[in-house]
Amino acid sequence: MANLAEFLVETARRQPERPALRLGRATTTYAELDRLSAQVATLLATEGLRTGDRVALMLPNVPEFVALYYGILRAGGIVVPLNPLLKSRETEYHLRDSGAALLFEWHAAPGEGAQGAAAAGVRHIVVEPTAFAAELAQLEPLHDTAAVAGGDIAVLLYTSGTTGRPKGAALTHAGLRHNTEVNVAEVQHLAPEDVIVGCLPLFHIFGQTCTMNTAVLRGASLTLIPRFDPAAVLDAIARDRATVFEGVPTMYAALLHHPAEADVSTLRMCISGGASLPVELLRGFERRFGCAVLEGYGMSETSPVVTFNHLDRPRKPGSIGTPIRDVEVRLLDDTGRDVAPGEVGELAVRGPNVMKEYWNRPEETAAAVPDGWLRTGDLARRDEDGYLYIVDRKKDLIIRGGYNVYPREIEEVLHEHPAVALAAVIGVPDERLGEEVAAAIVLRPGAEETAAQLQEFVRDRVAAYKYPRRVWLTDALPMGPSGKILKREITAPQS
Repeated sequence: MANLAEFLVETARRQPERPALRLGRATTTYAELDRLSAQVATLLATEGLRTGDRVALMLPNVPEFVALYYGILRAGGIVVPLNPLLKSRETEYHLRDSGAALLFEWHAAPGEGAQGAAAAGVRHIVVEPTAFAAELAQLEPLHDTAAVAGGDIAVLLYTSGTTGRPKGAALTHAGLRHNTEVNVAEVQHLAPEDVIVGCLPLFHIFGQTCTMNTAVLRGASLTLIPRFDPAAVLDAIARDRATVFEGVPTMYAALLHHPAEADVSTLRMCISGGASLPVELLRGFERRFGCAVLEGYGMSETSPVVTFNHLDRPRKPGSIGTPIRDVEVRLLDDTGRDVAPGEVGELAVRGPNVMKEYWNRPEETAAAVPDGWLRTGDLARRDEDGYLYIVDRKKDLIIRGGYNVYPREIEEVLHEHPAVALAAVIGVPDERLGEEVAAAIVLRPGAEETAAQLQEFVRDRVAAYKYPRRVWLTDALPMGPSGKILKREITAPQS
């Protein structure tokens, strides 16, 4: 049972008629989802998919994403989930880098995926619910799941630090299985009667593991919300009698400040991750909705959960909790040694949840995991009870409304403009989104471009959540002795 797709197979055998997915008033049972995934496996076989081939998905939170995800795994393929908001050049890069054989794209997407697939020479299939269902219905389900080892790659999840283009974190069947099983049994304490609100994007590891895979393993129901909207979430909680809500801090802020009243009395647990949840926001949410919020920590490279506050232990607001079962953490100084108790160090992780590698990047893998311990790039401290607190981000990663934005990628786009001499992209505080993307730019001599024109240049080349909303021109950027730009000394002008 190494194949992660066995979660669905076993649950469908155990409780075939139980609702697996809800989208508005429509319901998909576990038997139906199992059959759809088996038909997807047949479709992939007709496309010539071989064990280990990569298949990319660019879909929102819809039942077809779940069916395709498990169908790809069932057929022995590797899932490459991509944000549906990516532009064609970004899509082309991900397809080329992963060596994907096939791309499935949602029918309502603006066609950037199709353009990227054409440029990469990758077969492209449009997923329109009615037509796709009719196509699958013509196929005999492939009920067997491909034989894979626990250490085989199940998902290539693209992420990036500040040192280059996005890279694929190779997550194994065993690592995802372990993280899901611990989430079900020890973090969320899920039962088949639970109903989880799935507004976290399923192309992101938080949504994949903590909502989709956990629901399927336990046989709980997942209410899908394709695009986060506080009114839609509140309506879904009341309509479906949801018991678990999971989101990023900006979602909690939106729900807290939304004026509509709704019956959320069925909620027994809320989970927050993706960024630090301000303590006052946590307390305000709990006062209004009467449900405890548990904060945890994870990253794409760790499948994702590393630490968590637990229902059956004391909870500390502001803390990311303690390590989950079988996962070890250390706080290290710049030499790789453990810091003294109470001091701040870089959080390092070891356990079955850690990625196998960065896809086709042995040097970057060795740098990230030099001694069996994954360096997270996040600075943390530990209190006397063993609870961990994130202090700062060692890397320059910007988290805008729950989406990761990588400064180097945006800087490279800016440097494609002939008027740009130097560019530095930073995150600035934003009450609504947590962080906003900002860019300080030095023009080449004689250039006359405006900040607005440069902003538009980037906007046309990257996903909508990535381009800088704050752009300003400056005569110079602060530099260190080696000529490196000192981002910590850059201050955005008052708007």
